[in-house]
Amino acid sequence: MSARKVVIPKAGGYEQLRVENLNQVSPGSGEVRVATQAIGVNYADCVIRMGLYASAKEYVGWPITPGFEFAGTVDAVGEGVTDLSPGDRVFGVTRFGGYATHVVVPRHQVFALPSKLTMEQAAGFPAVFLTAYYALFELAHPRPGTNVLVHSAAGGVGSALLQLGRIAGCRMVGVVGSTHKVEAARALGADVVIDKSREDLWKAAEAASPKGYEVVLDANGPSTLKDSYRHLASPGKLVIYGFHSMLPRTGGTPNYAKLAWDWLRTPRFDPLTLTNDNTSVLAFNLSYLFEQRFVLEDSMARLLAWVEEGKVVSPKVTTFKLDDVAQAHQALESGTTVGKLVLVP
Repeated sequence: MSARKVVIPKAGGYEQLRVENLNQVSPGSGEVRVATQAIGVNYADCVIRMGLYASAKEYVGWPITPGFEFAGTVDAVGEGVTDLSPGDRVFGVTRFGGYATHVVVPRHQVFALPSKLTMEQAAGFPAVFLTAYYALFELAHPRPGTNVLVHSAAGGVGSALLQLGRIAGCRMVGVVGSTHKVEAARALGADVVIDKSREDLWKAAEAASPKGYEVVLDANGPSTLKDSYRHLASPGKLVIYGFHSMLPRTGGTPNYAKLAWDWLRTPRFDPLTLTNDNTSVLAFNLSYLFEQRFVLEDSMARLLAWVEEGKVVSPKVTTFKLDDVAQAHQALESGTTVGKLVLVP
């Protein structure tokens, strides 16, 4: 099979996703080349395609091959890599370049495939679980019994947050956008599930935790940020890791008038108000953290131990062929999917 990759030549809709031949690169010193069998698809990949992902512009520019995570077999190792051999089953992370049949990354970004995960599950594991882990354990630091509100609770990161919150002993309240996602959220550890398609989100949130939430995890952006902050307890932490509501659900290209309006209505948090309210607003972008070895190694060590213990299960996986990458993006942007989408080359 020829080596191939998905290339986005310039910002745009689904038509910009093109599958091209890949000129394979030999791994350098301390690097590993992996022949991929599965590739995780994340909402950030869609944002990259639209030309709105800041770190993609900073690190790569156009053209770009998106993709943050993959699973497969070691194809070749560079000088100094002595603990992996061709044929070893692995999964890992990459800062862009993942949508390809072969990926070259530094050794510390690759991990042995756990016995309890398939290739497809492993390919969809790192981005969502590392995001959830960093949000919850590195930034929020919840104590047992903490009331935690999770938006988009049946999605990739949301479902990871529910599981990690349960491990931390928190009381997890999950918000979902449609009724068919309620059971999925409950099964993953939500003590209360709010179906905002059938009930008023914030009335239900107040009923579930009348004194507010010590932690709210929000990747929606301006559609919920102001109310998420208003429903914090004292002390409370709002953790932000995305702005999904600013972006389209259909069509694949941004509405720039809506983007501008959403930018204007995004709350600005004043330090004096934060101090008086006894609250914190925290935010991060996982793509800036891949070079931080402690983030990858410590987080993944704990996550994989929980996988082996059966405390963490991979999200439900839906697969697409590499040639059907546009359909995968369309499905993810629609907001109707549960769990993770994975490309299979």
